[in-house]
Amino acid sequence: MQPLGVHHVSINVHDADAAIAFYTDVLGLSVRDDRPDFGFGGAWLDIGGQQVHLLEVPVPDDRGQHFAVQVSDLDAAVAEIRDKGVTVGDPSPVGPSRQAFLHDPSGNMIELHEPG
Repeated sequence: MQPLGVHHVSINVHDADAAIAFYTDVLGLSVRDDRPDFGFGGAWLDIGGQQVHLLEVPVPDDRGQHFAVQVSDLDAAVAEIRDKGVTVGDPSPVGPSRQAFLHDPSGNMIELHEPG
């Protein structure tokens, strides 16, 4: 097998509409229109060349699981998100890179990552 990259990550959410608003309005993802009807709420979102799939199903307990969104300017991203009324941790170093964390409306942790 030769892995080519990550195609998508799936995130369980309590309320698909609230999650769609958060991921589009706060994080800037865009909704795809090709999601089949799976019999439960959700959405497929584009982020760069990858996707985030939102699944309106029970959300697991927070045990540190998260995914990271790469940004070019972490300070600007944190300021923009805070201006939208969302709590974001302060940027901190991790190796040669920097990171900050926030949570979506369902409590899922998201890392903002600026490569070093």
